[in-house]
Formats: sequence, C-alpha cells, structure tokens
Amino acid sequence: MRIVILSSSVYSETACAVAVRLAQQGYVPVGALALSSLNGATLLRKLGQWGPREVARYARVKMMRHPANTFGQVRNPYLATMLKCGNDIFRSLREVAKAYAFPIAACHDQNANASIKRLRSWAPDLIIFTGGSILRQPLLDLPRLGVLNLHLGLLPEIRGMSSPEWSLLNHVPVGITIHYMDAGIDTGPILQRCEFPDLNQCESLNDLRHRLIAFGVEKIPGVVSALDSGAISVTPQPAQDQDRDKNKDSQFFVMHEWLQARAAERLLRTEHG
Repeated sequence: MRIVILSSSVYSETACAVAVRLAQQGYVPVGALALSSLNGATLLRKLGQWGPREVARYARVKMMRHPANTFGQVRNPYLATMLKCGNDIFRSLREVAKAYAFPIAACHDQNANASIKRLRSWAPDLIIFTGGSILRQPLLDLPRLGVLNLHLGLLPEIRGMSSPEWSLLNHVPVGITIHYMDAGIDTGPILQRCEFPDLNQCESLNDLRHRLIAFGVEKIPGVVSALDSGAISVTPQPAQDQDRDKNKDSQFFVMHEWLQARAAERLLRTEHG
C-alpha cells in the first residue's frame, strides 16, 4: 500500500511517530508533505495553544541534541519510545525520511496546485493527516482509499476542538476515533473507535491529551494493515440534524478557561476514584 503523510511541520512529533510506526510494520511511506516551519497560520495556532514560552522551549530542544537525555527532547513523553533512533531520537521528519529512504517536501499550503501535483506524483492509496491546512475536496479525492485522520474523541458524539475536555464535560467516554476525512468537520466514515483505558492515570488535561495522541498513533498501523487486507469495515456517520446537533456548535471553538477548569476537575475526580 502506498502511503503519504501530511504534517503541520517537519518537527511534528506525531507525524514522526506515525511514520516510524508504519515503517516498522512494513509500510514505509512513499512520501511526506509538511507545512513550512515558518508557516504563519501554524505559528499562530501553536502560540494560541501553547503560549510563547512553550513554543520557544519546543523550538530550542528541536534544534539541539542532548543524547544523554532523550526524553527531554520530546514534548509528548508518551511518543518518546516510538521516536527512539539508537541512542538518540528522531527530531524531524527529515531524519525519519533519511533513515527509511522516502522523500519529503515542504509547502505553504497543502491544498495548493503545487502540493496537489507533488502528492499526485506519489500516487498514494492512502493519505494520513497528522495536521496542517483545512483540506479541500481536490486533495480529499486524490488518494485511492481516502485521507485518514486521528480524532481525540469518540465520533459521532464528540466533534471539533477540545475533544477530551468536551468528553469529560458531556459524560462521554474518553477515547479516539480513526476515520476518513470528508468536507465536514469530523463527519467522515469511521474505521475504528477505541475508549481510552488509562483515564485514572492522567495527571492533567495536557497529560491526557499526550496519552491520547500516543494511544491513537499506536492504533494506526493496525488500521492500515486491516485496510490493506480488506479486513476492516467502514461505518458511515449518521447524517447531521441541525436542530438536534445545534448544541454541539460550541465544540468547534476554543474552549473558555472556566470550562477547561471544570473538565480538569472531573478528570481529577476520575483519577482519585
């Protein structure tokens, strides 16, 4: 199966971990397309999510090697074992691509004509999205099977942003969904839903999110293998009813700090039984 990875940056730990795990399972990507590290939209999004201090720290550790402290170079500690490369770690998709001999390209917009041309030259059966632009129909239609996404919530119950927090607030089991992307927001056909088994071990919302990402990344190679062998069925999501789903609109916006605090309280209550 010919697989291409889309990434928000060459330094995306999630994209690197997905590429490594796929390659280890015999599915070396035929290419990876990443947004430029200086992409304005990506920088603004990361500044909003992490804050200036954490963005600066992340950039610093990605640019420097500390072989004696592998875990110190990884923002998501639960991806560290997937990123190991001898006594060091993979710090970028370029390093992963060099190790496993697949091409990588940078772009400013994954939907641009030049990006579509590059993707078409790789003739992908499957594209795996690990972050970046809002994908348009020409890109979604390009791979033979579709574009795969890892969503940090159970679909169709929890769509949009802040999925772990909304799961806690709405008393929906916390979990991940691997699904095909379509023109809607988290509305594409479902391939696998998995409840997260270690909620009571999470120390914070940030810790929960990191654990969910690693949990989902570990599931992706199994889904790819099942797709390759035809051993997995696709489950369409129910059509959206605007009146029924209007209370879910808030899930598509940045969550207010007060709601984040309530979600954190519920997580800690779970942790302490």
